[in-house]
Amino acid sequence: MKIEPFKVEMWMNEHEDKAIFNTGETCVDSLSMDELFEIVGLDKYETLNTLTQRRLTYGHIFGNPKFKKGISSLYQTINEDDITTTHGAIGANHLVLYSLVEPEDEVVAVLPTYQQLYSIPASFRATVKQHVLTPENNFLPNIAELKKQVSQKTKLIILNNPNNPSGSLMDLEMLKEIIEIAKAADAYILSDETYRGLTQADVESPSIADLYEKGISVSSMSKVWSLAGLRLGWIATRNKAALEQCLLHRDHNTISCGMIDEELAAIALANKELILARNRKIIQDNLVILDEWVAKEPHISYVKPQAGTVTLLYYDFDRSSRDLCLDLIDNHGLLFTPGDCFEFESCVRIGYGCKTEELIAGLNKFSEYLATI
Repeated sequence: MKIEPFKVEMWMNEHEDKAIFNTGETCVDSLSMDELFEIVGLDKYETLNTLTQRRLTYGHIFGNPKFKKGISSLYQTINEDDITTTHGAIGANHLVLYSLVEPEDEVVAVLPTYQQLYSIPASFRATVKQHVLTPENNFLPNIAELKKQVSQKTKLIILNNPNNPSGSLMDLEMLKEIIEIAKAADAYILSDETYRGLTQADVESPSIADLYEKGISVSSMSKVWSLAGLRLGWIATRNKAALEQCLLHRDHNTISCGMIDEELAAIALANKELILARNRKIIQDNLVILDEWVAKEPHISYVKPQAGTVTLLYYDFDRSSRDLCLDLIDNHGLLFTPGDCFEFESCVRIGYGCKTEELIAGLNKFSEYLATI
């Protein structure tokens, strides 16, 4: 099977360890186990003593019930039986696409987004139509154009909400409009909701799994919950036919997730309000800093993100995004992600969910660089 190289992952693999100023990171400032136990108020030694007595078996094949209970609490209509756990959201997306998309199927996917969402269907020889999101439309779907792209052949509409890399957020009314388009074609909607819950304002961040009977939600413990090292994600859907196919295919590539990982994830989600309050404060405080910085930089503009931890910074000088980012990381220790990793140019992706002092230092370094342009 041939597949396009995964540009963003290849970039991070090659350059992340070189960063002095890591403004390419996409998770909210990652937690240590000590910090997790402190935030949720657990006795570290008692908790670890309990965990170290566990036999390291496969554990719960379809997911730890406590973990799945925590996941279901993130939705309005999803219960534990509607969920299966996976190796990260990357594993969840792959499993859904591997289970549902066949050669000759038609898929409509937003762009920009996480590349696997369109490269994997293409590798299965599906017809992939790209619905291009533009800064002029605040990186939101054009409903009239999307309606034209979806046909009776469309098997799957693929969304990313909140969007990576732009930080846009589709609201309830827009999602309802997209659902009506999907219903007319009897199509599934797969929504990568990895950043769901990290909103800038006090607004809803609805899940497609709660709104549509053929909606499939994918998420993880990485971005919102600052626990990427657990490598845990999930699929949530009320559609039994889709979930059955995922479970059938899951037997071939997963068996189960890590037993200790799921125990720690269950602890985090049982105390979700505490972690979410910490992480929302980080991204909201940091966006104020980023917004003020953009306003002062004559070469930089952006569409202010509504959710998530990332956004695209556009620049007004003649240089490819890859050349710019190579110069910044190799000669200045500053990590961004080139826009060309998302099929866009004249922009870079910044992650602003890091420690505030690290964001400030990175922006100051970029300002020094821009002053030489």
